[in-house]
Amino acid sequence: MKVERVSIFQWWVRVAVQLSLILLGAFSDRVSSIRSVSTSPPVKLNTENPHQVVISNGIVSLNLSKPEGHIIGIYNGINNLLEPKNKEDDRGYLDVVWNEPGKPGIFERIDGTHFSVIAANENIVEISFLRTWTASMKGSSVPMNIDKRYILRRGDYGFYSYAIFNRPSGLPAVEVYQIRIVFKLDEARFHYMAISDARQRNMPSMRDRLSGQSLAYPEAVLLTHASEPQFKGEVDDKYQYSSENKDNTVHGWITQDDSAPVGFWLITPSNEFRHAGPIKQDLTSHVGPTTLSMFVSTHYAGKEVAMVFGEGETYKKVFGPVFVYLNSVPNKSQFRSLWSDAVEQLSNEVRRWPYDFVGSKDFLPPNQRGTVTGRLLVLDGGKRAQPANNAYVGLALPGDAGSWQRESKGYQFWIQADKDGHFLIQNIVPGDYNLYAWVPGFIGDYRYQTKITIKPGCNINLNSLVYNPPRNGPTLWEIGIPDRSAAEFYIPDPNPKFTNRLFQNDSQDKFRQYGLWERYTELYPNHDLVYTVGVSDYHNDWFYAQVTRSTPEKTFVPTTWQIQFQLKNIIMPGNYTLQVGLASANNARLEVRFNDQNAKLPHFSTGLTGDDNAIARHGIHGLYRLYTIAVGSNHLVKGKNTIYLTQSKGIGPFMGLMYDYVRLESPPIKST
Repeated sequence: MKVERVSIFQWWVRVAVQLSLILLGAFSDRVSSIRSVSTSPPVKLNTENPHQVVISNGIVSLNLSKPEGHIIGIYNGINNLLEPKNKEDDRGYLDVVWNEPGKPGIFERIDGTHFSVIAANENIVEISFLRTWTASMKGSSVPMNIDKRYILRRGDYGFYSYAIFNRPSGLPAVEVYQIRIVFKLDEARFHYMAISDARQRNMPSMRDRLSGQSLAYPEAVLLTHASEPQFKGEVDDKYQYSSENKDNTVHGWITQDDSAPVGFWLITPSNEFRHAGPIKQDLTSHVGPTTLSMFVSTHYAGKEVAMVFGEGETYKKVFGPVFVYLNSVPNKSQFRSLWSDAVEQLSNEVRRWPYDFVGSKDFLPPNQRGTVTGRLLVLDGGKRAQPANNAYVGLALPGDAGSWQRESKGYQFWIQADKDGHFLIQNIVPGDYNLYAWVPGFIGDYRYQTKITIKPGCNINLNSLVYNPPRNGPTLWEIGIPDRSAAEFYIPDPNPKFTNRLFQNDSQDKFRQYGLWERYTELYPNHDLVYTVGVSDYHNDWFYAQVTRSTPEKTFVPTTWQIQFQLKNIIMPGNYTLQVGLASANNARLEVRFNDQNAKLPHFSTGLTGDDNAIARHGIHGLYRLYTIAVGSNHLVKGKNTIYLTQSKGIGPFMGLMYDYVRLESPPIKST
């Protein structure tokens, strides 16, 4: 299914094809997505206007400012799909958020200063808008050379966009917090947004937001004076539409009210250029209507994932290409099929990755990349290793185990192993890496100790690898599932005054509702959570986040949760082990005490940790942290024991943490 062509001849061809299908009784609402380059119009480049560049292939036309390289217009007919009321630099652009060390942050739209043609023939046009950093820009522009590229090919129903970030030697220090491409679509036409099969809906307008009531933070707005009754009383918040990198592959908008609806889709065929690994969460599309391609951000992670460059540090990376895909159907009743067609187009782009038509020598084609294969097994305290079923296995820059989730500068290559633990990682950019893994159902992180050097065309077989998850003794009891998420715990219903109707009957995405943190005080008005091992059920009795308690004076106080459990015998002397996995932490301090809530000093403290803001932003996890806590047998008693978990920071509503998994182990069993 593709955009409608503009020529009369092509229109008649389409009508004839549809009529023949009807006569055959096989008419489908999908239009063929097979490209026929030989019959498609050639790609044309027009640079006659000193302030604009136009590239067109007879299906899609792209207008860009020269030499800035902002996208002024995207056409699949006579109408611009971008918001015509916006200024020309506020429709389609690349931006960066950065700061010099110790100075305030700067939001910067990147303006090219030099336009050039990389390729121009009847089959492909690639153009460049380069911004070269000079010393005169210090303090006002991010110290990097940035090359924005656009590619339009013959017969394509969309265009490709990518950017090359380059720091030659001698540039000043800088911290980079965000790199993204932004598309602001025509608000009068694009009303229906789709993020996934389940997350699709009519969306309110920006005017609805502006007339609404701001809630706990500016992004969350209660729609009190919505233009349509269906939106009144709902909460709109762009963070409700976030996705993990591995799932953030296609999203966009549909002009559902048009007589012939059009779809605008952002397709990301690979995650290799995104940072912080496959489960890093980020924004997608939201009210505007806006569609984002996020390359770097601190969302759901904090400054730990920022790109920090020292004085003179060199760097080069290609972000993208991503594909902006346009499609259409002949009548309103078929508009939802545009989503399924976009998903099919995603599959096509993934099969073609890495592309062989990109003009930059810094983007490597398949024959210049490498492959790593192997099998991962897990030996978790037993005598026989088992396959690492569905393990996440990946290559990232060398570092400690688990460092990949904070790594922000290099490329990362991730897959999920099959049920037998076999993995195949293809199309790896040459360089030095460590191989990392984590396995759902087991705590901790795996790292292959030997550095892996990828060379063009290499095929490295690591054979069988064995991961030994942290464990000191047999499990006495456990709470939760070790999967780096708090989704299995109790997620309350939202306050009826603050709902997003999209998630009302969606148990999988229930955590995306606004204000769930406030429900803790309502559920536990007089005392904090008490969990009794063997009696309580973590699905219903363990709140998804340990948050602060609000008071009638509108202040916030720390909370202390209790885990009560029985021990029939105490192994003396000996060390028990408490394994605590955190799925999220935001300006939190977890203090652990055993059988003495009033002990002045905790038995263990994490110290102040975390900056992921996942509680406020409806994330069911942020960065993963694992704490292995030794517990001397003198801290436990025969019979009833209580572990006190205190989140001791109580300044605001969003200070808190989410647990992934808690386990108590007995002392190791001595072999005889």
